[in-house]
Amino acid sequence: MKTHNAAPEVNWTYQTIKQFCERNPAFTEGGIRHNIFFEDTNGLKESGGIVRNGGRILIHEERFFVWMEGRSEKGALV
Repeated sequence: MKTHNAAPEVNWTYQTIKQFCERNPAFTEGGIRHNIFFEDTNGLKESGGIVRNGGRILIHEERFFVWMEGRSEKGALV
């Protein structure tokens, strides 16, 4: 009898900046864009929290919050 190994569940939840802010009203579009503008120096780029698809910027919610919590632990200002 063959058994099927189920692939591990992966969270592929991507949202536009507007969708992310509507779902998480504590964040503003301007604040998110600010973080994206400084992604090279604030660690957002390395976190995988944002993905570019053509001209569209998409936010991976889970990775974004992991990055955010990591910044909070470090006391980051930017």
